[in-house]
Amino acid sequence: MTHIAVLGSTNMDLVTYVAKAPQRGETVTGREFCTIPGGKGANQAIAAARAGATVSMIGAVGNDAYGVRLRDTLEHSGVDTDFLRTVEGPSGTAHIVVDDEGGNAIVVIPGANGTVDHLSPGDEGVIATADALLLQLEIPLAAVVAGAEAARRHGVRTVLTPAPAQPLPPELLRSTDLLVPNEYEAVTLTGRTDPREAAAALLDLVPQVVVTLGATGCLYLARGVEPLVVPAPRVTAVDSTGAGDTFVGALAVALAEEKPVREALSWAAAAAAISVQREGASASMPYRPEIEAQYSA
Repeated sequence: MTHIAVLGSTNMDLVTYVAKAPQRGETVTGREFCTIPGGKGANQAIAAARAGATVSMIGAVGNDAYGVRLRDTLEHSGVDTDFLRTVEGPSGTAHIVVDDEGGNAIVVIPGANGTVDHLSPGDEGVIATADALLLQLEIPLAAVVAGAEAARRHGVRTVLTPAPAQPLPPELLRSTDLLVPNEYEAVTLTGRTDPREAAAALLDLVPQVVVTLGATGCLYLARGVEPLVVPAPRVTAVDSTGAGDTFVGALAVALAEEKPVREALSWAAAAAAISVQREGASASMPYRPEIEAQYSA
């Protein structure tokens, strides 16, 4: 069975639903508030597990009620949490506003995620046994680099989601096999406003790039092959929170199963299309039979 390791964040998402997001200095009335387990690392772990992989989560939660719920949610989704540490203090939180068009704005407070600044004993061993390592940037960069370099030492594919967008050090880029930014992140990393130009610029830094384009689909570039544009299924979005993480988790599984690239991208796009039709991040992520049904539709 495919084994995916995830080194990253776990957050409790504090989600407010509003007709229209407030502007600076403006107060609006929301219609609903809920708490949903999330964090880019945990989201990708859950997405990969529901897509059919064995998944190991490496990270940290606080010794608070959120930490208990975050661990329980991961385990309930089939994610191994033996390397998810519990530390003193609060768990990470993400404060999310979702509008009626399904758009969102997010403020992340790291909490326990900020303590994940290195690999702990046993972490490299877990990475070494994986078919792929998924990384994001919601934990300290030092740990992300250490994880990527460990994966490279053991011949494990590294998939990096460069979010929140920030400059990427050369040692991280050298150990990244596949970079998966969204349009905003691609622009931030390259200064190019056209997705194709941004992807081409990123291809100078890493061997493969997928730029996710929201409802449009995604753009894939790799050295020595023709670019691929893969459309997304046409659906009505309710909440796009976690859609990118759903895409990455499903894509990692598909590639580890050696699906052809175009098929893997379409399969991942089908998973993301299901997720945007539901509220929440981890709560919206589809199981493999749902992905197969959407992909075949």
